Amino acid sequence: MKFSIQRDYLVQSVNDVMKAVTSRTTIPILTGIKIVAGTDGVTLTGSDSDISIQSFIPKEENGDEIVEIKQQGAIVLQAKFFSEIVKKLPTDTVEIDVQNHQQTVIRSGKSEFNLIGLDAEEYPHLPQIEEKNKFRIPADLLKALIRQTVFAVSVSETRPILTGVNWKAENNQLTCIATDSHRLALRKAHVETENNDSYNVVIPGKSLNELSKIIADTNEPIDIVITDNQVLFKAKNLLFFSRLLEGNYPDTSRLIPQDSKTDVVVHTKDFLHAIDRASLLAKEGRNNVVKFSTLGDGIVEVSSNTPEIGKVVEEIQSQSVEGEELKISFSAKYMMDALKALEGTDIKVSFTGAMRPFVIRPLHDESTLQLILPVRTY
Repeated sequence: MKFSIQRDYLVQSVNDVMKAVTSRTTIPILTGIKIVAGTDGVTLTGSDSDISIQSFIPKEENGDEIVEIKQQGAIVLQAKFFSEIVKKLPTDTVEIDVQNHQQTVIRSGKSEFNLIGLDAEEYPHLPQIEEKNKFRIPADLLKALIRQTVFAVSVSETRPILTGVNWKAENNQLTCIATDSHRLALRKAHVETENNDSYNVVIPGKSLNELSKIIADTNEPIDIVITDNQVLFKAKNLLFFSRLLEGNYPDTSRLIPQDSKTDVVVHTKDFLHAIDRASLLAKEGRNNVVKFSTLGDGIVEVSSNTPEIGKVVEEIQSQSVEGEELKISFSAKYMMDALKALEGTDIKVSFTGAMRPFVIRPLHDESTLQLILPVRTY
């Protein structure tokens, strides 16, 4: 195998596939990146057997030559060393030349590296996915769906199913839900599914986080293909495979209260900053708890009290407070995560009592909500 390639394209592709490569793997060859030079370009693959990422670099783009293939072939190179070498090469062109016994020479300018490669035949094959069930989402919407839900997945492995985000599609509507049983994030979006198919799968939060880092912020369409145990995201020159989590996601619809006893409408930023300040003294204490109470005349109070440190009290003028008086305590971190995930300048918080979960929604936007369970403080 022998080809020369523009370094910037190579660096970008290596960065993308590195997101799937891990040093902690039981299959030693997966610590490498598989490089295949074919007739129409170069394909790089990285995998940790849960996530697999394949990046394709075409021979030319917009009439510019990117890759010159001199001899087709394949090799697996140690990801850790190869990625560092590629980033630090001196000139804009890189030549990769595999000689006998997988000896690989990487040349750029006056610099020459010799790496010992591994046989590409040994590299596990990517899942073969039949593309009969697929739908499309613009890349920027996909990133928003991930950003607004993935932070709420559980980090504890006691219930593995909760470490993923539940994606349900039916009647051309996609609903993404994440919960760690103390809070819940939900976002809906309109999608065009083929033959009006319906899906109900759980995608690992870790996979979605990595996917979000790779996708560009454009409205380019991303094809999503779902099978029994895999999901494939297809962008322009990128394939991203992830295994799905096994098991049934709990039915969360019962958790979301349909009515409320107290409704507060506040400016998102003002509220976020007030919670942030209140949490400054609460961080040391358990759970970082802040108290929230309605004072009448549309004024709400955010406070926290940590006996050995001190206390903080702040009043906020809300746009409206309707319903019963309320005192409630909750985790400042959960509230700040939720507020950062919502778009829009104003939010409506709907409470159904001091011990019941409450819901935060952007004003005039039904597609997204955040739910938080309060903390008991005696």
